[in-house]
Amino acid sequence: MKAIRIHRHGGLEQLHYEETADPNLHSPDDVIVRLKAAAVNYSDIQVRQGTDAKRLCLPRILGSGGAGVVTAVGSGVKELKNGDAVCLYPQNGCTACWACRSDRQNLCEQPQRLGEDVDGTYADYLRVRWQNCFRLPAGLTYEEAATTPSAYLSAWCMLMTDAQLKPGESVLMRGIGGGVATAALQLALSVGAHAIVTAADSEKLAQALRLGAKHGIDESNQDFPSEVRRLTGKRGVDVVVDCVGGDGWAKSLAALGRDGRLVSCGANAGTQPTTDLLRIFWHHLKVFGSCLGSRDELRRLLNYLATTGVKPVIDKIYPLAGAAAAQQDLAQGRHFGNIVLHIDA
Repeated sequence: MKAIRIHRHGGLEQLHYEETADPNLHSPDDVIVRLKAAAVNYSDIQVRQGTDAKRLCLPRILGSGGAGVVTAVGSGVKELKNGDAVCLYPQNGCTACWACRSDRQNLCEQPQRLGEDVDGTYADYLRVRWQNCFRLPAGLTYEEAATTPSAYLSAWCMLMTDAQLKPGESVLMRGIGGGVATAALQLALSVGAHAIVTAADSEKLAQALRLGAKHGIDESNQDFPSEVRRLTGKRGVDVVVDCVGGDGWAKSLAALGRDGRLVSCGANAGTQPTTDLLRIFWHHLKVFGSCLGSRDELRRLLNYLATTGVKPVIDKIYPLAGAAAAQQDLAQGRHFGNIVLHIDA
């Protein structure tokens, strides 16, 4: 089969489109999936660069998000059959720790993540446990479905599970245009929340307004906490989605009203921002961090998408051999929504 592998960490030149062995069933719980699409995520870039501090067994096929068709099932698999269209939960748990025993594999202490600890979705075929396969809702394309276990699951976990967003509440999404921020905007609008977005790009702000955001703030020439206060009658917003971090972290806290909630699943602008602890406890603020939702949350997300008709926003689709160009686009922030690889095995 064809796959995108790295043999050492480094730049885009380390992404090799090459022939490698097809995966085989190893256990009764395994299935083989013929992949149709793979999401391109920042975590894939971090793995390629070696910036996530993990010691990987190389070579490694990249990719944590994907969707495709089941082509083989192990002897213990009764819930799936050949031909089933599925998207893939990206992490296996150890099965023995407290998190796995409570079906919260996302909190496992010794996880195995696709594209990092085991081979991932930038390939024609993939071996996974059947428990990590979720049938596609009607109406979702493979490209759309490939983004659900990454960007959309992260947004769901932050807004619905952690922040417990309610209709009529106000939400600020920083850095709109990224996959998670765009997913958060769609989910917030779908429950009847009032959305404010920020970006340093006027076209991205315009696209967010077309999706339904009420207000757009240009961070390159506006102080967004002051503008948020003006737009909310000095109160501040109920929820801030901040996956940017850096110096803007303190401003995100300043944009919250009393009893507000800040949720985050990334920090591309910096991981050690200044934090105003006085503001947190005097204003009864809550801060939630997340890097992956649970399998049950993915199940609920897929049911929600099927019920509401919300469809992931896809910016560009590249062929599998174009993974380097796709990652370059993602790294340079030239996208609005998600970037996906189309796989035609």
